[in-house]
Amino acid sequence: MTTPTRDALEGLVAAELSPPPEPNPAMLAARQLAEDILARHGTGVEAVLFYGACRRDGDGSGLLDLYVLTSGRKAFYRRPLLAFFNALLPPNVLHWRCDGPAGPVRAKVAVMSLRQFERKVRAEALDTTIWARFCQPSTLVHARDPAARLRVERAVAQAVETAALWAVRLGPPAGTPDEYWRGLFAHTYRAELRAERGNRPDRLLATSPDWYRRVLPPALARLGLSAATDGEGRLRPGPVGDWNRSWALRRACGKALNVMRLVKAAFTFDGGPDYLASKVARHSGVTVELTDWQRRHPVLAAPLLLWRLRRRGAVR
Repeated sequence: MTTPTRDALEGLVAAELSPPPEPNPAMLAARQLAEDILARHGTGVEAVLFYGACRRDGDGSGLLDLYVLTSGRKAFYRRPLLAFFNALLPPNVLHWRCDGPAGPVRAKVAVMSLRQFERKVRAEALDTTIWARFCQPSTLVHARDPAARLRVERAVAQAVETAALWAVRLGPPAGTPDEYWRGLFAHTYRAELRAERGNRPDRLLATSPDWYRRVLPPALARLGLSAATDGEGRLRPGPVGDWNRSWALRRACGKALNVMRLVKAAFTFDGGPDYLASKVARHSGVTVELTDWQRRHPVLAAPLLLWRLRRRGAVR
């Protein structure tokens, strides 16, 4: 079998996606969860990606973040309503728990088809959340076969390329890679309902500085933009036009999509209200006390709760 030709960006992405030879507790927990997902939905799963805070800090006891990419919504779901939700507004979010060698492990599992994932990482997508997540480092903990692995690698490389394009569209005429990434993440976080504090872009860059500096030049090269740096390490990608109106549309769509996904999660995520409350407290420092009525009726309670959180500065 001929090894597929990879450009520089795809080579960097493929290396980053590969599981480490000596996995930390979080990686072991992600593998255990992936195995449990495959045991229940094996024929419908193309790939499982591990990303997010637990991947960055190696904490296997926290709530992990997994993306399950499927061969099709009908192949994964046995309930037509869940398949319909995933087609209408991907991804569906599930709370997954299983027993690992060191005790229970759990994850927030986002589910969408691999074909949907490939569409969502393109530059023309109005939803910024997928490419903004997967331009960040992640690990491919399962691929069904070499063809699925190659598709995921290419899709993640496309996510990095899209992120680089928007970084220079929204950024200054010249800047260091860190300045471009910091500006991009500030924009993407403002395009979502976020509980994180304002220093989140700096914290992201601090966890994987080499990754962001290495991938930006080959991503710019794929776009036909200059990837050369001057004596001060600053890039001058070249003129890309005024994209402020186009981004304003994405920011408006992002807020609306976030609200709709939160409402949908009330039907798919076990313990969703408590999870969201704990996340708000962890990232913003604002404690949310939920009533029994709010837990029983998360959809009805959501508008007032969201309004109160915004007033207190817990979400932006």
